[in-house]
Amino acid sequence: MAIIDGKKLAVAMEGELRTAFLASTNPLTLAILTGAPNPATRSYLALKEQRAAAFGVKVILEVLPETATTADYLLAVQKMTTQANGIVVQLPLPAKIDTELVLSSMPASHDVDNFRYTGAALEVLPPVVGAIDLISQQSELSWEQKKVVVFGSGRLVGAPSAVYAKTRGASVTIIRGETDSVLRQQATAEADIIILGVGKPKILQADMVKTGVVVFDAGTSEADGVLVGDADPKVAAKSILFTPVPGGIGPLTVVLLFRNLLDLALRQ
Repeated sequence: MAIIDGKKLAVAMEGELRTAFLASTNPLTLAILTGAPNPATRSYLALKEQRAAAFGVKVILEVLPETATTADYLLAVQKMTTQANGIVVQLPLPAKIDTELVLSSMPASHDVDNFRYTGAALEVLPPVVGAIDLISQQSELSWEQKKVVVFGSGRLVGAPSAVYAKTRGASVTIIRGETDSVLRQQATAEADIIILGVGKPKILQADMVKTGVVVFDAGTSEADGVLVGDADPKVAAKSILFTPVPGGIGPLTVVLLFRNLLDLALRQ
């Protein structure tokens, strides 16, 4: 069993990135757009601002009021395109906002989260996918002809992770809320690799998986005031590779977002 230390990997990458950022001719700028941030969102924003300071990246943070409309968000994205090398639209946006329209208005050249990810070779990887890719390389994990189960189909984890797995030759089953429980049990029992990203504590139990499974847990939620993942910790005992929450994929995603910023700036 290998429990991945995402913090250790992130620290190693931070050193390499800091050198690259300092070598940049001009300091880079990251624009972040959010509205009515909840506690979890504020925590992510604080992490991004801390990393930005460490890399010498200027941050433009715009928090739109609850009265803001979709048109206000579109205008903000348009303005940020001229002000920054990269843009983060911090999800979730307020329910009344057309999130799809806002995200689609962001030029691919500035989208550090790469919400348009298609699996093409030259694309920057969405941060969660980048973390999965990095861990796979470090662990020499092959995806070819593997059975992969992805919990959720959200923009940040499920959808891009499924694309990533398919491009690497895996067969993919996506588990959604409406998926029949029998089909879910059968899929997880046969899975070689499981990716979690729905934010439901212990949705994956140890009796649902086979010995030797690989589990990438990118789901986060709170249980009794503690940050937890989607996998019951007991799943780790049956895994040959397991990313814990906290401390697994999470620390890597923020650093990889800044790697994407650097890559996009160089292309610009």
